[in-house]
Amino acid sequence: MKKVYLDNASTTAMRPEVIQEMTKVMTEDFGNPSSTHSFGRNAKTVLELSRKSIAKHLNCSAQEIIFTSGGTEADNWILRSAVEDLKIERIITSKIEHHAVLHAVMALEEEYGVQVEYVKINTDGSLDLTHLSNLLSDERKTIVSLMHVNNETGTILDLDRVGVICKQYNALFHSDTVQSIGKTEIDLQKTPVDFILASAHKFHGPKGVGFAFVRKNSGLQPLFFGGEQEKGLRAGTEAVHQIAGMAKALSVSYENLTEEREYISELKKYIIEQLETHFSGFKINGRKDDFYNIINITLPFSSDKTSMLLFSLDMKGIAVSRGSACQSGSIKPSHVLKEMLSEDDLQLPNLRISFSHYNTKEDIDWLIESLKEIDN
Repeated sequence: MKKVYLDNASTTAMRPEVIQEMTKVMTEDFGNPSSTHSFGRNAKTVLELSRKSIAKHLNCSAQEIIFTSGGTEADNWILRSAVEDLKIERIITSKIEHHAVLHAVMALEEEYGVQVEYVKINTDGSLDLTHLSNLLSDERKTIVSLMHVNNETGTILDLDRVGVICKQYNALFHSDTVQSIGKTEIDLQKTPVDFILASAHKFHGPKGVGFAFVRKNSGLQPLFFGGEQEKGLRAGTEAVHQIAGMAKALSVSYENLTEEREYISELKKYIIEQLETHFSGFKINGRKDDFYNIINITLPFSSDKTSMLLFSLDMKGIAVSRGSACQSGSIKPSHVLKEMLSEDDLQLPNLRISFSHYNTKEDIDWLIESLKEIDN
């Protein structure tokens, strides 16, 4: 059976170069990087070269890169330390953030009584930045937490503009950049953001490893305690092989960024053309010119097709995600789409289709043919 993977916003296949690099490190540099003997020193060298490589791509200091287990840990650490240690009184976020932010914010609201305010969402999924400015117009100590690229719709936030607004009102700015790191350029010398983060598995690296950028003199404190690894901010022996794989994945992604972005953009353009040809009345949830590797659509299918759509596509070897996720046997609208769509549109099948450079137009053709069969 033909297999088509179109769920790259969820996770990506590792590049062969990454697997090769990780295998080399696991075989040759297996020492503990905190040990002082030659095995440890060799592992420490791999660790610090990886840190420098990542920092170079983002145009920041290597000292500002802290390795984590991924984006969820980094989001929770940054937000929790901001409240506990930096004495933040208010968090401004949006209702379309990743649950790593939303659930962390809710917990902090309950535990510490920190005030939480939400930026208004436009119907195309973009944020109302005038409303953000209005929210920031008092003097309470605030952190703004808004994601760069929405993981469900691909809606892009103007990091530079938001950074300038936050700076104008002396607010800290944290952005979950999990969907954008490795897929678009970020220059941390120019963009006024205090904290960003990444998960390696989103840019063809290994799962279980990521990093946080923490601007110098931020004042963040550790989330948990033990050894003095990661400048004393993240205790625990570093997973050197995973970190080396992440650094390799990021390097290869940025080396090939122009070519792969152009290729994937053409795939997105092609699927829109095919959908327009074969499914009159389909809708893009968001804007056509949102992030180049994600498209979220509502299909003009009868409601009885909704609950079984993902299963039917999976039976044809196609992996995609639902906007209206089926949980515990009932259809529960995506928290992102719930902020954007009408009640009628929420009852229709929504799909998030996300591409990588490994996809082809033939993959899209198979998806379109499969959808046509399901709709018959």
